[in-house]
Amino acid sequence: MRGRRYGDAGQAFPIYITVVGGLLFLAFAYFAVGQAAANRNGAQTAADAAALAAAQERRDQLAGNWLRNVRDPEKWQDIFDGDPGGFPGSACGRAAQLAGQNDARLLSCDPGVLRFTVEVETNKTVGDSIVPGTENRRANATATAVVEARCVFKLPAEDAPVKTLPQLSCKGEDWDLDPDDLTILPKPEDLFDAHLAD
Repeated sequence: MRGRRYGDAGQAFPIYITVVGGLLFLAFAYFAVGQAAANRNGAQTAADAAALAAAQERRDQLAGNWLRNVRDPEKWQDIFDGDPGGFPGSACGRAAQLAGQNDARLLSCDPGVLRFTVEVETNKTVGDSIVPGTENRRANATATAVVEARCVFKLPAEDAPVKTLPQLSCKGEDWDLDPDDLTILPKPEDLFDAHLAD
């Protein structure tokens, strides 16, 4: 009887080793998946930041054009529709800068009038793991940001007796602009909203 017990224990040992080895393999595999997910999250963060930076750069260009033409309301609608008027600045250059600050590089930037789609790739790889081929894999992600006008206005009648500027209504805030005193003007974020696309 005693010999049989020792024999049973000897047979269980290889099964124990196999189970422990399998659990270790699964643990390393989950770790590799976690590394890949963290890298992917980093890529998405960089893409979101880059797209938003491009949209904010365009917002500032549009606001600058509006400021240059504040006394000429006939041009306002074109500006609110997306005409930056040659105002200096590079939206995609700003996107590349923000991607770099998030440890990624800009692969592409598709600048629309009021819409920017970017693709980035992380500088870091997933790294060595139990999953073959991950040591050189980098994560890619895309994001889109848009610029939207926040203001509406109505041009004064052509036969108005006094030269006046239209009242700007910007999402609940009204701006009564005096052409003879333009010391208080809306900021770029009052005129335009830059945000990630849904």
